[in-house]
Amino acid sequence: MKNISILIVAVLFVACRGEKKDVVVQTRTSGTVKILVDESFSSIIKDQIEVFNGDYKDAAFTVVSGNENKIIPTFLNDSTGVIILSRMLKPEEAKVYRSRNIIPKTSRFAIDGIALITNMANPDTAITVDQVIQILKGTAPEGSPNLVFDNAYSSTLRYFKDLAGINELPAKGVYTLEHNNDVIKYVAEHGNYIGIIGVNWLIDKNTEMSAYLSRVKTLGVKNLKGKLGDDGFYQPTQKNLMDATYPFLRNVYIINCEGRDGLGTGFANWLMSQRGQLIVLRSGLGPHKLMPREFNLKNTK
Repeated sequence: MKNISILIVAVLFVACRGEKKDVVVQTRTSGTVKILVDESFSSIIKDQIEVFNGDYKDAAFTVVSGNENKIIPTFLNDSTGVIILSRMLKPEEAKVYRSRNIIPKTSRFAIDGIALITNMANPDTAITVDQVIQILKGTAPEGSPNLVFDNAYSSTLRYFKDLAGINELPAKGVYTLEHNNDVIKYVAEHGNYIGIIGVNWLIDKNTEMSAYLSRVKTLGVKNLKGKLGDDGFYQPTQKNLMDATYPFLRNVYIINCEGRDGLGTGFANWLMSQRGQLIVLRSGLGPHKLMPREFNLKNTK
């Protein structure tokens, strides 16, 4: 009996040690974190996490993407500590975290361009910001194109409502669907419509959408008089995003309210690092900042 008791204790000791090995320490490169993501940027965050996990195997991410108007209430009322948005928190939103003795840490890591696309058969190749505002206000001339957005709760639509200074959409001329891919499909199949989507949706490696993307084109956009980009029609190219000559720009932020030095902080730092910024560059968005490349020149003589 004595030997059996010793054996049981030994087995329990080994089992306990084995359980401890499964516990992942919460650090900047390990542990778990839940991130809420504006679905406009879900593709680039997926790419960032994939590369991050290649370096740090003990980092586990739970990503929940959705419309801006729906994920922000979740962020404020849930235990989620990290969110990706195209705007900073409003004072009343930041106050929710400050009341918990948590100071929100906000970092811009990318510049997004909002592309205007139309059917390839459409003879128009350009549009002005003023024309877009007129459509949004319902004051555009008869025969003007219709605008199509991803959905009624998206950050993209909010951006354009702010631009036009409106709270409600007009009875006709502006329509909403469900998803960015729905916009691409609709414009590919209908004339006299302009779809409005994030630039990275046009260059995402989505084979399912390739047939539709081949049937749409992006419009050049001329800014309001007196603003940068008012001297011509600019395409949402990466260069035009970075030098701000393309009119429809917005910043992309990671907002960390974990309240501790954990994986959320590590991922935020990653997005701002040279590797993270190169992934932004590859995605077609404008990077916040690119580090200068250093060359080690050796004397071969």
